Amino acid sequence: MKNTSKLRSSLRLHSVIFLALFLTAIGLLAHLTREHPAQWDLTRNSRNSLSQASLDTLKHLPGPISITAYATQQDPRLGDVRKIIREFVGLYSRAKPDLVLRFVDPAEQPQQTRAAGIQANGEMVVEYRGRSEHLTNLNEQALTSLLTRLARSGKRQAFYLDGHGERKLDGAANHDLGDFGRKLAATGFKTAALNLALAQDVPDNASLLLIAGPQVDLLPGEVEKLKSYLDKGGNLLWLIDQEPLHGLQPLAESLGLVLTPGTVVDPAAQQLSAAPSIALGAVYGRHPATAGFNLVTAFPHARQIGIEEHPEGHKGESWRATPLVEVAPQGWVETGKISDSIAFDKNRDVPGPVTIAVALERGVEDKSQRIVVVGNGGFLSNTYLGNGGNLDLGLNLFNWLAGDDKLITIPAKAALDTSLNLSKTAAAVIAIGFLIAVPLAFVAAGIAIWWRRR
Repeated sequence: MKNTSKLRSSLRLHSVIFLALFLTAIGLLAHLTREHPAQWDLTRNSRNSLSQASLDTLKHLPGPISITAYATQQDPRLGDVRKIIREFVGLYSRAKPDLVLRFVDPAEQPQQTRAAGIQANGEMVVEYRGRSEHLTNLNEQALTSLLTRLARSGKRQAFYLDGHGERKLDGAANHDLGDFGRKLAATGFKTAALNLALAQDVPDNASLLLIAGPQVDLLPGEVEKLKSYLDKGGNLLWLIDQEPLHGLQPLAESLGLVLTPGTVVDPAAQQLSAAPSIALGAVYGRHPATAGFNLVTAFPHARQIGIEEHPEGHKGESWRATPLVEVAPQGWVETGKISDSIAFDKNRDVPGPVTIAVALERGVEDKSQRIVVVGNGGFLSNTYLGNGGNLDLGLNLFNWLAGDDKLITIPAKAALDTSLNLSKTAAAVIAIGFLIAVPLAFVAAGIAIWWRRR
């Protein structure tokens, strides 16, 4: 083929067209990546992306969210603080485009910084629907919990019955619920003790009332105040331990509770070297409080909770009952003494599976009344709160009782175990192999190649 001027012009035209198409493709690709960003988290345990719980929480936050970060360009200890904040908040803004982040330099805007009450470099102020809170801990649990608090339509007031030796939401003893009470405060609940021997009645602003194992009998007048609270449609979380009801039998009868005597024995716990009196929960009912909940929970000295078929609720409407937690599919309810050599007695024990928690719901004066009864109070105690999903289940129950069905708990994203434990023999073999055998193999290979070439 002759290299004519016509051929050269045609080649130039092809080159120009190819270059134009190539640049157009690059521009379209850049536009697509900007308009439709995509990313893949290949890290173990997906630690560089938001949990599904956080994503669901953002879906339930209509309207814009504003985050103002008071940070200098550089920090002597942390380095580029703004980059760290920008990357962290970017995880949220990718899921919610109307979440806006802006920076204020405390050195350049000292008056604005003081007016905002900023105490540390990198502190952020999160605003949503006219409410705001400060954030100092840069982690997913802290920010999502903060957003959960801001999303609440108002302050949720939770009272707990006091004056009869009950478990306290601010107590420090092993059997108390102080750690759980602090978690409730972090998610926007305000808790307070309620002594009905002194109070006129359960306050009208109570989102719910907690009864957690009284140790002495309530006065008849106190029981009447509780019944009046339920008649008006008050919400209740009742944690019933192995002890007697101490005067609360009228409440149990009005709710149609069937309280089977005895302690749940779960062989699955024994297989994990736990006490036979600890029941493991892994089966949950179809209910908003346990929807999508798949964590194992632990209940020490649990008792069976049953519901009658079904008495009429006060004011004519009957309760709608839903089993919440089922334990011990291979276990039973032990009516005798708990010991290491315990065994099922078909003549007196109740075979599993055993329901230890139920939810009750009905309509009272155009509103939904909600009650949860759990045959155990120890699962939320300071001793057992950190076991499995106990904390998350407790928060779910409180959120449902307070009417915040969509505000779910945010479980901590646990770091997977990446440690490698080697025996002394294995460590010695690896050390000798890499420090002696491998270098000698390379030397021998080099000598062999040199000898062959020679």
